[in-house]
Amino acid sequence: MAKDNLIRCSFCGRDKREAKMLIAGQQGHICDTCVAEAFKIVSADADASAKEGAKQSLKLLKPHAIKEYLDQYIVGQDEAKKVISVAVYNHFKRVVNVKKDSKDDIEIEKSNVILVGETGTGKTLIARTIAKLLNVPFCIADATVFTEAGYVGEDVESIITRLLQEANYDVASAERGIVFIDEIDKISRKGDKPSLTRDIKEGTQQALLKLLEDSIANVPPQGGRKHPDAKMIQVNTKNILFICGGAFDGIERAIAKRLNTQAIGFALNTEEELDKTNMLQYVSPQDLKSFGLIPELIGRLPVLTYLNPLDAETLKLILTEPKNAIIKQYEHLFEIDGVKLKVEPAALDFIVKKAMEFKLGARGLRSICEAIMVDAMFDIPSEENQVKSFTLTLKYAKEKMNRSKFSKLKAA
Repeated sequence: MAKDNLIRCSFCGRDKREAKMLIAGQQGHICDTCVAEAFKIVSADADASAKEGAKQSLKLLKPHAIKEYLDQYIVGQDEAKKVISVAVYNHFKRVVNVKKDSKDDIEIEKSNVILVGETGTGKTLIARTIAKLLNVPFCIADATVFTEAGYVGEDVESIITRLLQEANYDVASAERGIVFIDEIDKISRKGDKPSLTRDIKEGTQQALLKLLEDSIANVPPQGGRKHPDAKMIQVNTKNILFICGGAFDGIERAIAKRLNTQAIGFALNTEEELDKTNMLQYVSPQDLKSFGLIPELIGRLPVLTYLNPLDAETLKLILTEPKNAIIKQYEHLFEIDGVKLKVEPAALDFIVKKAMEFKLGARGLRSICEAIMVDAMFDIPSEENQVKSFTLTLKYAKEKMNRSKFSKLKAA
């Protein structure tokens, strides 16, 4: 018994009577208290290492490298890709450990982006590809569901909840993520003059301001509306990059009015002839204000760029050229079943022609391809005598298209 009382913890010196548990090792012992303290130290060190590793995993690439990566997935839109590459590069220089000038102590402000372009021109794809390249959490939010507090809909803070979910509730990782807010034009007020009555859409824009700026957002972990008894997670939005996109249908009229092009084909006070087929290239913050965005929101989205409408040549390249081109995806799907897919050039032209007729953009290409290929994808895997190849001809494409839901649609 006396011998047992001499057994002590090799770390703190507690004997067996003072400790709830004494774990024996090959050359010593450790008590339960020391085990608990060691666990706290190891956990804290692991959290610090994880945060440091997350910061190191952020890829800070030069603008040329960012654009080259975007070129692999997005056809055309060179101006938008160049502007976003510079904005993203400048923004993430704030996030990584860049040496500060101790004399000036200059703080770089955020470069939130707003993209203006027709539906299906690649706004969401650009934002998603940027997030994939930089290895940061990324979420997409639809502005049409948001309202200010007190109205039916979702709180704007639910955007941050979605970002947290994408980051597996790692706050440090979420605080350097990218948020794409789609349909930003759908929360614009009617006209650029303040309303005499309560404008819910203007209130929603006001609610977005604090998220876009440097602020601490208190968000419920499971989303939904906030209530007093809910447990909140604090997220600093200082280093979250916001990219907003919208079609801004009809903004061309505001641009034309500003440039005074309704009577003549030249810009006011300039001899430069305007390209009336693509008025979006002349978009300015003033036009966004005329459309119904409040000046405070426009000021928090300092980087403004546009996406060109997609012509037939670009649509055909989208079908075949990018790294994840639609035709390449179908080739891979058939290849899994041991079938080699071939697509005739005439069939590609037919698909592009239909997409142009219905003005569906790049998304329309996939819908049209699905309508044409659905029978082949249904029958070929189940055939007893497995075919080795399948050729999509113009005749086959026209036949399947005429039987599809698109046959009842009228061209836009």
